[in-house]
Amino acid sequence: MNNKEVRIVKLEPLHTACFHSYSAGPELEAAKMLEDWAKPLGLLDAQGNHRIFGFNNPDPMPGSPNYGYSFHITIAPEFETGKDVTTKDFPGGLYGVARVEGVQNITTTWQKLMAWRAQSQYKSANHQWLEEPVSPRPFTAKEENMVLDLYIPIKE
Repeated sequence: MNNKEVRIVKLEPLHTACFHSYSAGPELEAAKMLEDWAKPLGLLDAQGNHRIFGFNNPDPMPGSPNYGYSFHITIAPEFETGKDVTTKDFPGGLYGVARVEGVQNITTTWQKLMAWRAQSQYKSANHQWLEEPVSPRPFTAKEENMVLDLYIPIKE
C-alpha cells in the first residue's frame, strides 16, 4: 500500500447511538439492531447525514468462534434516543484511511494498512480502529459489493 492509497483524516469528536452484538457473526446482528432503530426515525434516508462506524468489541480470541462488534451512528447531542439505546461520545483522532471493496478483502486491506503505518512517518496511536460503510449502507449490501473505509489510528 502506498501513500496515494491512504488518506490522512482527522475525525472530529462525534456523538453516537450504539448497537452491540456478541456471537460468531455479530456484524449482521449489530447492523440489524441499528437499522431497526434508525430506519423508522429517518436516520438512514440521507446518505452522509448520519455516518456509521463499526469495530470489533472485543476482538476475536483464539479458541472461540465468538467476538463482539459495535455499530455507532452519529446523532446530534440533543437527539432523544429512548431509554433502550446507549449513547457515547467519541473523542475523534487522526487516522490513515484506506478503501476496501468486498468483505472478503477486509483482513488483507487491514494488513496492508498496518504495513503502511509501520513504514510511514506516522506512529501507532491508541484511539479506536474503525470501519465506515461507504456504499451501499451495510443493511442492503451483498458482502462482495460492500465498500468500506478502514481507519487506522495514527499520530505524528
